[in-house]
Amino acid sequence: MCTEVGELEYRINQMRQTLILIAVETGLNSDDTLWYSQKLDELISRYQKLKMNNMQKKHDKSYIVTL
Repeated sequence: MCTEVGELEYRINQMRQTLILIAVETGLNSDDTLWYSQKLDELISRYQKLKMNNMQKKHDKSYIVTL
C-alpha cells in the first residue's frame, strides 16, 4: 500500500506540473487545461480515499490490539 501512496503522490506532482505548463500555454479555460485539471482531481480523490482507508485500517488494528 505504501508504494501505491508514494506512486500517487509522484503522479499528482507530475500532473500538477503538466497542468501548470498547459494552462500557461493554452489558457485557463482551454479544453486541454480543463482535461488535465479533471485528471488531477481524479488522482487527488484516489489519493485521499487511499489515505483514509489506510488510516482506518491502522485504527481498526490498534483497536483490536487494545481489546
